[in-house]
Amino acid sequence: MPSFTTSQLAEKLGAELIGDGSITINGFAPADAARAGHLTFAENEAYLDKADQSGASAILVGDKATSATKTLLRVKNPRVAYAKVLPLFFSEPPLPAGVHPTAVVATSAQIDPTAHIGPHCVVGERVKIGAHSALLAGVNLGDDTSLGDDSKIFPNVVIYPRSQIGSRVRIHSGTVIGADGYGYVFDQGQQLKVLQLGNVIIHDDVEIGANSCVDRAALGSTVIGRGTKIDNLVQVAHNVVIGEGCLIVGQCGIAGSTKIGSFTVVAAQAGIGGHLKIGSQVIVGGKSAVIHDIPDGEKWLGIPAGPDRETKRQLIALRRLPDVLKRIAELEKQFGPLLDSMKPAPKS
Repeated sequence: MPSFTTSQLAEKLGAELIGDGSITINGFAPADAARAGHLTFAENEAYLDKADQSGASAILVGDKATSATKTLLRVKNPRVAYAKVLPLFFSEPPLPAGVHPTAVVATSAQIDPTAHIGPHCVVGERVKIGAHSALLAGVNLGDDTSLGDDSKIFPNVVIYPRSQIGSRVRIHSGTVIGADGYGYVFDQGQQLKVLQLGNVIIHDDVEIGANSCVDRAALGSTVIGRGTKIDNLVQVAHNVVIGEGCLIVGQCGIAGSTKIGSFTVVAAQAGIGGHLKIGSQVIVGGKSAVIHDIPDGEKWLGIPAGPDRETKRQLIALRRLPDVLKRIAELEKQFGPLLDSMKPAPKS
């Protein structure tokens, strides 16, 4: 594992160094496991107290944190710095360039000499694979698929024909890109399949978790925008377009032809109906069921989903409902006979 002085780390992270700049750091660990030579992380006071009492040699902290016992690397955003420092100590091992003898590669495929094709991969006709990209064991790339530079496809991913995948993309195990969209029409007592003739386009810097599915378009393209991150077990249906920098969290489902803007967050287990327009910088709460368009910048939640403040008021009202019903029953018991006596007598 590489090592750095605290002074070198401060320079790499743009951090303010408080304390000894000559300390050698050879690892990163949480406070409860840190020992001498380790850097640890504290983004709030509670974590800082634990880090102060740990064996760590230095602590990555916010720009106002102080310590009487530890060397500090102070940054504006500790969590961002944490994400940047981890690769310094835990870089992925390099994969050897070349094609494994068990791989099946079409003669028309164009594979950069620096790419890695692992065991039992299948690479179809006219596939293009860029520099330093890697297919791990059992990956299947369909005909006419393109893969950019520095992308990594983990074991047992299936990518259907004509998919276009950019650079620095990571697709995790078990994911399927470009399977048929879910298109059927009822005719004469049976569901008639509508051919799905489009493809999938995944732009640069996208990451897709394990066992997710991105269906190809019926016509045109299903599109995942640059820098979007998709969690495990997510379903993206045909002709969906997702903008840049979105976060789509585990077990979400996005129905066909819906368009999502940029930097939108869809929290876990949310479902979004088809043919909707979800704006940019939107937040959809967990388990929400979205059946209406959402304008830019709004927060929606609930089943069916609505603006967060409105939905929260409804939830509060529902929680009060048992007490309200109890009070109504008491009032009926107390005043019911009086109200009955005031009713007009029936006409003879």
